[in-house]
Order: sequence, then structure tokens, then C-alpha cells
Amino acid sequence: MENLASAGRWERHRRIFEEYLEGLVFTREPRLERLQEAMRYSLLSGGKRVRPLLCMESARLFGEDPERVLPSAAAIELIHTYSLIHDDLPAMDDDDFRRGRPTSHRKFGEAMAILAGDAFFGEALALITLRQEGSCEQRLAVVQELAGSTGVNGMVGGQVLDMAQTGASGEVDPQTLFMIHRYKTGALIKSSARVGAILAGAGEEEQRAISGYALELGLCFQIVDDVLNATGSTERLGKRAGSDAERGKATFVSVFGLDGARREADAACERALEALGGLPGDTSALRDLALFVRHRGS
Repeated sequence: MENLASAGRWERHRRIFEEYLEGLVFTREPRLERLQEAMRYSLLSGGKRVRPLLCMESARLFGEDPERVLPSAAAIELIHTYSLIHDDLPAMDDDDFRRGRPTSHRKFGEAMAILAGDAFFGEALALITLRQEGSCEQRLAVVQELAGSTGVNGMVGGQVLDMAQTGASGEVDPQTLFMIHRYKTGALIKSSARVGAILAGAGEEEQRAISGYALELGLCFQIVDDVLNATGSTERLGKRAGSDAERGKATFVSVFGLDGARREADAACERALEALGGLPGDTSALRDLALFVRHRGS
């Protein structure tokens, strides 16, 4: 992060969030401890935490204490973790490593990995409905937001579109590629910002403004992911480098080339920064987040 003040803010968000995540207990039933172990193995394996921290910063921007939205921020990370566990399965991307460690199905077996992912979604709903402070209308809006961004017209739909293009003969048109990644990656990142805004009582216009920023942030995140997969090392990425090309996946690198993909990432980052003009208050932390996402190395 370039700005020291915003860097300190992100660090505080992260410290508070990691402490909250570490304290989550999903069961005290000894016979279910193996399931809880599998869940915590994936949940506490590190990661950038972009989605929950964005939720917290969005709440702060609109005048709410970031700690107040921790249950919903954690719910978002649970949903993200479930998606990673399932993406890594042999029927999907068939990956052996995630964040430098064996993937969940390699560590605990396929059945337990599937069930751990399933359990995360239920526990995410419990966090929002049972632990999140706010009006009934706000909590319902959060549930609706996350249901929409993770379902058929969101993350899962994007994954289906991605799978349909993997290994397909012929060129992928850019419109389909953008659709895949606005659904698969962008939708949950957009919702992360919107959830913080909703819980802070932001109006519809303010929610639209931060949605514009977060959608472009999500797109930039995915394009950079594609570039890193093509150019990074397995050691630095914590997962197999070059796997997209091996599987014949539709990526910004395969469609636009390496230089073209980098230009698309620059453009998405620039659009995200432009969207900050429609937001109130100090947006320096969101600006630095966009620049971090664009220039990250893993």
C-alpha cells in the first residue's frame, strides 16, 4: 500500500478480522471434530482477505464501526473458502495445492472436502442471521445480496460458464470472457463492498457508487490472476503455475495475449479509481487497494 495511513488502516482491519476468524467455533460435538478440522484447515490457511476487508472498509467509509460488520465479513470469507475448496476438486480444476499447502481433498479426502464446503455456506447464513447486529431489513438485505452474487447469476453461474469454455475448440469471444469473470470473481467482490454499505445504512445511490468501484476491482483481480498464472512460479503463487494453459481455460491471456491482458488490467484499475469520485469521505484506502490488486505478485 502506498499511503501509510491507509496501510495502517488495512493492517488494523486484517488483525481484527483474523482474530475474529480464529475464534469461530462451528461445533463442540467430538464426533464432528474431523469436519471442523477440515473447515479450519482451509479457512485459516492465509490469503489476501480482500473480500472481508473490503466489506469492513466500506462500512467505515459510510460511517460505521468496521468491527460491527465482522459477522458478515466472516460470512463472506466462509463463502469464498467454500468456493475455493470446490474449485480445487478433481471434477473441477483438479488442483493439488492451494496457498502452498495440499488442497482440502488431498488432505482430508474428496467427500470431506465437499462436505466442508457445503457446511461453510450454512455457517455463513448463521453468522449473518444470528450474530450480525442491525435491523431485520438490513440482515435480510445482506442475505439477499450474497445469495444473488453466489448463485446462478453470480459465482456458480460464472464457474459453469468457465467450465463450458475450458478445452473448447475455437476462440472465446471477449464478451463471454468478461461475463465469466464478472460472474465468477466480480460478483462476490461487488457484494463484499455492498454488504458493508448496507450495514452502515448507505443509500441506494451510495451503494451503486461503491458497486461500480468493486465490480472493476473484481475484474482487475481476475485479469491479474490470469497474468500471474501465466508468468509466476508455483512457489510464489502457492498453487500450480501455468495450469490455465494446460487445461485450455479461457483467460484474458489466451484471448488478449500477455500484453493485452496487462492493458485490460490497467483499464479496469483506472475505471475503479474513477468510480471513487462518486463516493464520500476519505477513499484513499480504496484507492490503495485497487493499486495493490493491480500490482500484486501472488
